[in-house]
Amino acid sequence: MKRIALSLQYEGSSFHGWQRQSGHSSVQETLEGAIAALDPHRPAQAVAAGRTDSGVHAAAQVVHFDASGPIPVSRWAKALNGRLPPTIRVRAAAEVPADWHACFSATYRRYRYTIFNGRSPNLFLAPWSWHRYQWRLDEARMARCLEALLGEHDFSAFQRAGSRRAHARTTVQDVHIERQGDLLVTEMQASGFLYGMVRLLMGQLVAVGEGRLEAEEFLHRWRSGARHAVKEAAPPQGLCLLRVGYPTDIFPGAAWYDCQPRFLLESRDPPADPFIGVPIG
Repeated sequence: MKRIALSLQYEGSSFHGWQRQSGHSSVQETLEGAIAALDPHRPAQAVAAGRTDSGVHAAAQVVHFDASGPIPVSRWAKALNGRLPPTIRVRAAAEVPADWHACFSATYRRYRYTIFNGRSPNLFLAPWSWHRYQWRLDEARMARCLEALLGEHDFSAFQRAGSRRAHARTTVQDVHIERQGDLLVTEMQASGFLYGMVRLLMGQLVAVGEGRLEAEEFLHRWRSGARHAVKEAAPPQGLCLLRVGYPTDIFPGAAWYDCQPRFLLESRDPPADPFIGVPIG
């Protein structure tokens, strides 16, 4: 028996989230089916570092499972990818100690949320971003609100109903917001995230950025736990689980970092096309 950890990517649009659900397609059920086909000697049970919601993507989700068959660890990634749909890819596999746990051994999770703030829709950005075009977002106002979240706090205002957590305290370790033209990218890193936390938080931040919500009211809502006042959740397609951290590195850096490419839009005044007027042949 050996415990295997996977670095996993998935495009969440076609899944009802990570967790197995009756009557719905999930990443967990799909992955466990592929594991069972390769190691039929025991029931397949895949445990993830975080349970992403329906429609949410993952660039480097971390999963562990126990295997008893003869397949060497170095072959698991390729073998699984041969049995998984193209919307799920295993980037790396590694053997870990028997008491290592993808969820409980993690020291942080990092999420990225992408907003497309341009006037016209963009087909290529639509599956990976929230098209918010009504107002030009003020990222400086949003950044000030984000920075106030740093540290350990009760975030019950940003927790959807149905959570099984005993409490709503978590530690936000790092926040970052950056604009590149019409793209606004926000990253948040915490010891753990509550059920629906990032999407509820982004919905409030966008209201701040659009001037519909004062920064003081934003701070009051989460500090007072006013869950009833937090009614707007950002849509899932802009959200991606970027990375999960552990005390000791498990995978090669290429399989764990920068696994979701950053979009880069051309400037409004692109340089002259060097190929215009050049004869072909």
